[in-house]
This record gives sequence, C-alpha cells and structure tokens, in this order.
Amino acid sequence: MKTIDELLAEGVAGKRVFVRADLNVPLDGTTITDDGRIRAVLPTVKALAEAGARVVVASHLGRPKGAPDPAFSLAPAAARLGELLGADVAFATDTVGESAASTVAGLTDGRIAVLENLRFNAGETSKDDAERGAFADQLARLADLYVGDGFGAVHRKHASVFDLPARLPHAAGYLIATEVAVLKKLTEEVERPYVVALGGSKVSDKLAVIDQLLGKADRLLVGGGMVFTFLKAKGYEVGASLLQEDQIPVVQEYIERAEKNGVELVLPVDVLTATGFPDLKTKAPSNPNTVAADAIPADQLGLDIGPESRKLYASKLADAATVFWNGPMGVFEHPDYAEGTKAVAQALLDSPAFTVVGGGDSAAAVRILGFDETAFGHISTGGGASLEYLEGKTLPGLAALED
Repeated sequence: MKTIDELLAEGVAGKRVFVRADLNVPLDGTTITDDGRIRAVLPTVKALAEAGARVVVASHLGRPKGAPDPAFSLAPAAARLGELLGADVAFATDTVGESAASTVAGLTDGRIAVLENLRFNAGETSKDDAERGAFADQLARLADLYVGDGFGAVHRKHASVFDLPARLPHAAGYLIATEVAVLKKLTEEVERPYVVALGGSKVSDKLAVIDQLLGKADRLLVGGGMVFTFLKAKGYEVGASLLQEDQIPVVQEYIERAEKNGVELVLPVDVLTATGFPDLKTKAPSNPNTVAADAIPADQLGLDIGPESRKLYASKLADAATVFWNGPMGVFEHPDYAEGTKAVAQALLDSPAFTVVGGGDSAAAVRILGFDETAFGHISTGGGASLEYLEGKTLPGLAALED
C-alpha cells in the first residue's frame, strides 16, 4: 500500500488531490456535537496543502437516499474544517455538477475545497457496478491523484471508496495508515493478556467478531444492551430489557465455546434498571434501581452495568497487555446510566496496556464524558470498519489502495 509520504516525495504541487475523508460527524441541526472525525483527517489535508496540492476533500454524512437533503449537508463540516486549519475552505454545493467543477477549477496551489455529500448521488452507494463506476468516472474528472483517508468508510464498496482509486494514482493517508497499523497489533502482533470489552445494543451486530475473538482473546467482557441476550442464554430473567431471542442459541454456543477454549467470559453481576427508557433530551432523573443480574424484575429494563460489575470489569482490565473496547456499557447519554461506560474508560486509562477504543459510540462516549483522548493508545474513527477487520473480512476500501 503506497503511503502519502511516498506521494509527497514524488511531488504534488499544482496537482488536484482527491481526499476521501470521513466527515460523517453527528449534528444537532447545523451544530457539530463531536468533531473528532474532522480532526482526524487534518494531518493528511495539511501535508498536502503545504506541499502545494489543490486539495479536494469529499465525504458522506448520514444516510440520505441518493438525492440532495439539506439535513445532511456537509456545509457545517466544511466550515469546521476551515476553522481547525485556520484557512479558507471553499465549498461546492454539489458533488459532480457545475458547482463542483467551478470550485475545483478555482483552486490554486495549497488551497482546499470540500464537495457536498457524496451520498446525494445514488451512484455512490449503488450495488450496480456500472452505476457506481459511472459516478466514479465523474469524480475522477475532478482530480489527478487519490488519497484514501476515510477509515470509517473502508468497509463499504462505494464509488468514492472502492471504484475511484482504480481510476487514479492512489495512496493511503496518515489516518488509514495509523488505523491499519493499530489493527495489526490486535490481530498479528498481539501482546497478552488480550482483553476485549464489547458493548452496544444488539448482539447480532457483534456475532461475527465474537466468533473470531473466541479463538484469539484471553478474556471477553460483555455489557450494553447486547448483554441481556447473554444473560437470557444462561437462563436468567431479563424483564423488559433489550433482547434478541432469535440469537439465544448462537450465544449459548458461544458461552460453551468460550469455556472450551479457555476464554474467560465476563458478564455483569448486577445491573441498573428502570421501568422505562430515560429521557435523553431533558436528562431528567429516572430513579434507577440496582438489582442482581439474574433477578431483573419483569416490569423493568436493564440500562447499565451496576456498581459491583464496574469493579469487576475494572479488575479484569487491570492486568491486560492489550485491550480493545467497542461499545458502551449502558445508555451513557443519560447521567444515570453513564457510570458503567465511565468505569471501563477509566480502567483503560489506569491500565499500562496498549488500549484501543474501537470507534463509533465508544469514541463518542470518551469525548462526551470528558476523558482525555490523548491518554488512550488509539481511538479509532471507524467502529464498523474496525469490527470487520477483526472479523477477518477483506475491506473494499483497503483492498482498493493496494498496489
């Protein structure tokens, strides 16, 4: 895989460089609530601009249905990118139309432009190779070189991720190079004990990675909404908690295999419950109860791991040499149910291990809960991409960058 440093050494001055970034930031209206993904692409954009390239940044945001939708405009992300760079950033109001063409044509050496949301064009996400390829052809007319740096999208076979690199000389940006190096430490060069903490809402989202980890990890900690399928698989009453009953047989097999393979499977011993889901807008107190993990009342749902479980999980992370964490332990957006996620994050900070926060809600939680990002070994920008890499899948966006 060619690196951006090699590209820079060859010279990029005066050349139009298409940077496929991941500016898929959370928005409250037009206000960005977490700019982590924008900051992650800064080193690549800065290096290209300082070398005299005419930088064309492109990304998706959300899931518009192949047509322009103001709710998913990248305009706020473009403005924030300019603020962080301390430079004027031009913004094209379309992806491959008149605005994109004129905006890119107007760039001078060292200047930067952002295209409107790639997913405003149906060709970006099309499953039809010809339609996707036709859109990639249009994008290719805007650039001389391609740099892939949107790690959060490399598991998608999309036009700007998979098809466009085949049409232009290409290289991996600094973010992707870093992400791949980190993931190799979790798959090829693992220091043990290797502990994985998995949370999130649905166990079905994590089945494939659990399947792989049962042959690789030394210890697996489970929390979040997905844990109630594990508890039910052990025969416990889970009340009104989130439950995927169709996955119980699979989870039972995983529990048996963990024991057979000598993988320590750690489940909560207590949980915080309530009679209803908390109000995440007002953050109004919800009066949680602490109950044993095997005795959740029928009219209550579990929303976080309990105080004894927090201590247990922290102790299970303390002696690790490598930790991968993906998914919050509870409904961390509400203060009543943030302590489990805080406990895991703090345990990672207290550990001498190489710690990786696997993107998505975990990365958001670290920032929202006020932790120092730089204190972790690595915070990934791509939760889904990280999981698929750990599953052993070929990621289209990485394959496309291979020479």
